[in-house]
Amino acid sequence: MRADTAYFAPQAWVDGAWAFDVRLDVAADGTWRAITPQGSARGATVLDGPVLPGIVNAHSHAFQRAIAGLTEQGSGTDDFWSWRDRMYRAALRITPAQLEAIATQLYAELLAGGYTQVCEFHYLHNDVDGRAYADPLEMSLALVRAAQATGIGLTLLPTLYMRSGFGAAGLRDDQRRFAGTPASVLRMAESINALRLPRINAGIALHSLRAVDPGALAEVAQAAKAAGWPVHIHIAEQVQEVNDCLAHHGQRPIEWLLDHASLDARWNLVHATHTTPQELQGLRAAAASVVICPSTEANLGDGVFDYPGWAGQGGCWSIGSDSHVTRRATEELRLLEYSQRLTRRQRNIAAQAGGGGSSAAWLLQGALHGGSAAAGQPLGGLRAGQRADFCVLEAQAPSLAGMAPVHVLDAVVFSSPDAGVAAVHVAGLAGAALHARTQSAFASAMQALWA
Repeated sequence: MRADTAYFAPQAWVDGAWAFDVRLDVAADGTWRAITPQGSARGATVLDGPVLPGIVNAHSHAFQRAIAGLTEQGSGTDDFWSWRDRMYRAALRITPAQLEAIATQLYAELLAGGYTQVCEFHYLHNDVDGRAYADPLEMSLALVRAAQATGIGLTLLPTLYMRSGFGAAGLRDDQRRFAGTPASVLRMAESINALRLPRINAGIALHSLRAVDPGALAEVAQAAKAAGWPVHIHIAEQVQEVNDCLAHHGQRPIEWLLDHASLDARWNLVHATHTTPQELQGLRAAAASVVICPSTEANLGDGVFDYPGWAGQGGCWSIGSDSHVTRRATEELRLLEYSQRLTRRQRNIAAQAGGGGSSAAWLLQGALHGGSAAAGQPLGGLRAGQRADFCVLEAQAPSLAGMAPVHVLDAVVFSSPDAGVAAVHVAGLAGAALHARTQSAFASAMQALWA
């Protein structure tokens, strides 16, 4: 058991506002013991920049870091489905060792981008020929080792993927590595949780309604409920997906889920890009959460989530970097707000939805609240009992020069390039910086994949 430690920050984001001269006491178990504004620096490590809580990255496909920047050339019609075919080329090649190298690079980048926990929506279960590994956790443990090497918290979400589309008998050949059964993914989650590793936990994911039949969905959801695990599912990301669901089930995806699954606060619906007000109302009544991935949704041409229709009614949401074309939390928050401004031709949409004030504050608070639901962990910010995750911003960053303290968060989110992270702590411990050995292993993995 570690000893209690303490930090002292000139200003820190506490309960939705800046507090000053803040003493941050960390208990031996890595949670906050006390947060004391106007506190004493005696015996504490003095931090030299503003302090923000760590943010949960609620949706990650780590292996897709290997294609960031490699899918931006094309001709004719290019859309989500053509991108998916290119993404599968990486999925079919990557080895456990390469996945570990890529995930280690990614997780170090996420820490530097203000994330302290990542929810890994993991469906690369099998060997390159589609056969099961001798150890079913082969690929999962590559991700666990990457998280341990960097210090980031990891919620592993073994993902059920059974068929290529609505009504299909099974998977396409280029999806062979994804194959699983309700029993196999539940065993993976149980096995990861049984390891009892620090900062590592597991929940469960259902790839999508098109990829999982109703009986399997019900079986996995019931088991997850009994275990108290978070449940994640891709839903209503693309118009074609909505149309296919209508043709097969006679209902839209979220409409079907509301009628056939016992949604509750453990459910996290990823994307939910194409919704109706009635569907959002139903999700709110069920206390389910939405995971918004602004950079990926923009990169893939998905569309824009109805943020005011959700956040304006008190809906719970989190952010994820998904395909990792960007890896900074503030950039996801900025893109979330700017996508709303572009489609609505107004400003400060988050502030409007929240009832006024700072858009950056509403965005950060929303991401903090929803992140805990996504990870199934106490990660809600600088508050006693929550895990002691925090980032120290670069006090001398150009975007903060001459900035009044009360506007620092506004500048961090909306003045680009935003202030970088000078230091990050997870459960009170310093996270690993990106170093040459990690980058070299990543470069070698990329060369082997794409030579």
